[in-house]
Amino acid sequence: MSSAAPRFDRGHTDDLMTFLAASPSPYHAVANTAERLEKAGFRKVEETDAWDGTAGGKYLVRGGAIIAWYVPEGAAPHTPFRIVGAHTDSPNLRVKPQPDFGREGWRQVAVEIYGGPLLNSWLDRDLGLAGRLTLRDGSHHLVNVDRPVLRVPQLAIHLDRGVNDGMKLERQRHMQPIWGLGEVHEGDLVSFVADEAGVDAEDVAGWDLMVHAVEAPAYLGRDGELLAGPRMDNLISVHACVAALAAVSTLPDLPYIPVLAAFDHEENGSEADTGAHGPLLGNVLERSVYARGGGYEDKARALAGSICLSSDVGHAVHPNYSERHDPTHHPRPNGGPILKVNVNQRYATDGSGRAVFAAACEKAGVPWQSFVSNNDMPCGTTIGPITAARHGISTVDIGVACLSMHSARELCGSDDPYHLANALVAFLEG
Repeated sequence: MSSAAPRFDRGHTDDLMTFLAASPSPYHAVANTAERLEKAGFRKVEETDAWDGTAGGKYLVRGGAIIAWYVPEGAAPHTPFRIVGAHTDSPNLRVKPQPDFGREGWRQVAVEIYGGPLLNSWLDRDLGLAGRLTLRDGSHHLVNVDRPVLRVPQLAIHLDRGVNDGMKLERQRHMQPIWGLGEVHEGDLVSFVADEAGVDAEDVAGWDLMVHAVEAPAYLGRDGELLAGPRMDNLISVHACVAALAAVSTLPDLPYIPVLAAFDHEENGSEADTGAHGPLLGNVLERSVYARGGGYEDKARALAGSICLSSDVGHAVHPNYSERHDPTHHPRPNGGPILKVNVNQRYATDGSGRAVFAAACEKAGVPWQSFVSNNDMPCGTTIGPITAARHGISTVDIGVACLSMHSARELCGSDDPYHLANALVAFLEG
């Protein structure tokens, strides 16, 4: 790499494993991101405070979302932004407002399906609980019960002889986990979680709790060339974005203002105050311009010159289902980050975006690949088209190729996380 920014290697993937294990909920992912930024010299700002235009790194937190930016010395009000975007949430099972119930002497936890998980991947798996508790005084407390306390048991084959010919799971009836035996008492689960968090259950006014697999991330394969772990969609990208932003914040004379935007609720459409459809990013960019003495004209100029890389995982070619992929686009693990293209704007990439991404990868010395869906397969989407449409910012969709997307445990190449981080550094450098 031509700059003084560090070049990431396998140690980045080792660190990703630590980040994945420590981030069982969007709130934990944001807290861990904030901690890393503070170690890199960033300081937290509050949305309710007046902002100044001084140089340096800043970040703000809203629930499961975090926005961070670095203002170089001498940045003008109309200086454009270079944005790396991602999301903190993953498909899973989330605890309902009245969680305590049971059948046939089993104590169970009522859960709601969040996003579009591969339901069968949650069966017969040791599960923990994590999220945040909101107390009556309005404060939030993170909680992580990172040991086996729940399980969604599958029906034995003896009682469903045709299960291997096709299994249909009813979301309401079949996905409710067990967590013990005996009588059900209202408030049991919240009391348990409050005790784990070290707070009084009577002080708990609300909660945002979710289930997570407690099995640790691990290298896989004869030579450790693969990485298996939870919540890769999309904490691989969040982790890489944080590392890249911290790296470029050490560089002088940046021509752009580098920005990290990690949103919540992408998996259910981004329609939230912490989602990409909300005003959070736009407010931050606007206030950053105004804090440096700019006005509307400066904001318009800054956004017109800005570019966003929307980083989210994509599909590696599946060896057992290769016919489901486009015949000329087969992204492979450790082949470098993928450029995601869809002419119907499910991804925001166009030819100009391809040039920007290719230049960043070339500068970083990393390989890259293209992904496009089979015409007979509906295409997913990302925060990319939302960012482009809402803010008028040129946006490119990229990511890491993986298998088992939306499973409780996903799989990617062990080199690709640091390939992505290196490409993001080169992009943020301009």
